[in-house]
Amino acid sequence: MLYWIYDYPSWLIGCLFVAVFVATTWAGIFLTRRTVHSWIHREPRANEMVGFALSSFFVLFGLLLGLLAVATYQNYATVSDVVDKEASSIAALHRDFGAYPAPLNAELQSDLREYTRYTIEEGWSLQRKGIVPSGGTDRMNALAKPLYAFEPTKKSQEIIHAETLRQFNHLIEIRRSRLADVTVGLPAILWWVVAFGALMNIILIWMQDMEIHVHLILGAILASILGAVIFLTAALDNPFRGLVSGPPDSIELVYNTLMKP
Repeated sequence: MLYWIYDYPSWLIGCLFVAVFVATTWAGIFLTRRTVHSWIHREPRANEMVGFALSSFFVLFGLLLGLLAVATYQNYATVSDVVDKEASSIAALHRDFGAYPAPLNAELQSDLREYTRYTIEEGWSLQRKGIVPSGGTDRMNALAKPLYAFEPTKKSQEIIHAETLRQFNHLIEIRRSRLADVTVGLPAILWWVVAFGALMNIILIWMQDMEIHVHLILGAILASILGAVIFLTAALDNPFRGLVSGPPDSIELVYNTLMKP
């Protein structure tokens, strides 16, 4: 929903979120003090009731934001685990291909190297834009043709070939999981609820009646926490988007240590 935030540095967007929330809170404080305060605070206990409503609402809304932040972090951790598993599967396949007779072994390793290079250098940049890379499919198909056409002539080759096919199918499953996670994120309805809750929270801050400097300081503190947590949730919402996205470090390590010419 907030895809534009992934096009800029995270620290800049985080500061922007906090600044917008604080500015909105301060602007509302100045406006409401001259308009609705005299209407709301006709009774001495009105400020206590507003404070009670604010504290109760902040607890409930904070619980919602906390649960959403945990959910997005779990998605982020799950995606990182999928990438690590894909790297392990690539490394195992590269070792298995080395046991095939020449020149098939060199051909299989070359095709696997090209798939790995594409994933690191081209596929990942597309993922960070929210685009599911399709070039890896062609490279996997090119790798599958000679592998499926191979006919073992020895018992040892049959064992190796069976294990290689199992590992290859495992790599396909993991890759599909990674591609499915490119577009994963919280439903739009949840973001509308978050936006509505944040607005209600800020309105309750406006309705408080206290000295102006105290009102501005407390309002800025609450608005800063609100903006920071919402930014954190948004930044982790799409695990492959932006600079906060999971890097292909584990796959790149396998490429540099086993495959790089």
